[in-house]
Amino acid sequence: MLGHDPTEAESVAVDGKTTRGSRTDAAPAAHLLSAVTAASRAVSQLRVPDKTNEITGSTALLTPFDLTGTVVTADALHTQREHAKWLVEVKKAHYPRVVKGNQPTLHTALKSLPWKEVTARRYDREAGHGRRETRSVRTLTVTGLGLDFPHVVQAAKILRHRTDAKTGKVTRQTIHAITDMTAWEASPQLIGRLARSQWCIEAVHHVRDVTFAEDASEIRTGHGPENMATLRNFAINTLRDAGHHSIAAGLREVSYTPFTRPLDLLGLT
Repeated sequence: MLGHDPTEAESVAVDGKTTRGSRTDAAPAAHLLSAVTAASRAVSQLRVPDKTNEITGSTALLTPFDLTGTVVTADALHTQREHAKWLVEVKKAHYPRVVKGNQPTLHTALKSLPWKEVTARRYDREAGHGRRETRSVRTLTVTGLGLDFPHVVQAAKILRHRTDAKTGKVTRQTIHAITDMTAWEASPQLIGRLARSQWCIEAVHHVRDVTFAEDASEIRTGHGPENMATLRNFAINTLRDAGHHSIAAGLREVSYTPFTRPLDLLGLT
């Protein structure tokens, strides 16, 4: 098995990525669904069959793993009632789910909650990547309020203020989310951390595109696109396990001794 075991992971993020260069005249580009831990280690990956969607693929992707107590994050596309029930009742996992316009009734209900009266709050500030960002997270127990979503216990409102360090332009974003975790299990601080953990999978996708030029690859035959993506994930996992924060720098180091260093990293010497 080339992926990391998620058993000890606090959270696992799920997201899809299309390999653009795999498109042919007869078939669309391969759409690959991945699961990645908060430590940026790929767990597993599968190709979403044509004429299906990420929701169906997500169930198949996560079925082989013991996710008891693990928090499974995903984007708003995955805010689906049956999938949430499956995570909690079958996999014994937890979910936080972003609620947007694809769930209009639920979204309206969340927006109308008494957020100004909430005392459970968390504020974080950080600077980097040419911007300053302030985030606030408010959480509210919603049992008994009749929100139409399986196992929902808490709601969260996340405000993000970003200031471009060069231009001074300020952007604001408001996100509403729900979770099956109680206030004891998920504080505003944890909810904020889980929201940011979803970015780890985007970081892995970014490395595959920028460092491994995945989108430029024209491998299209059979299972070629997903097999190559799996090998790229395996290389990223191996280099991160060896302590490399920069995958590009890690690949350069390996290239200096190509006949011995890869074996060292894999523990085969």
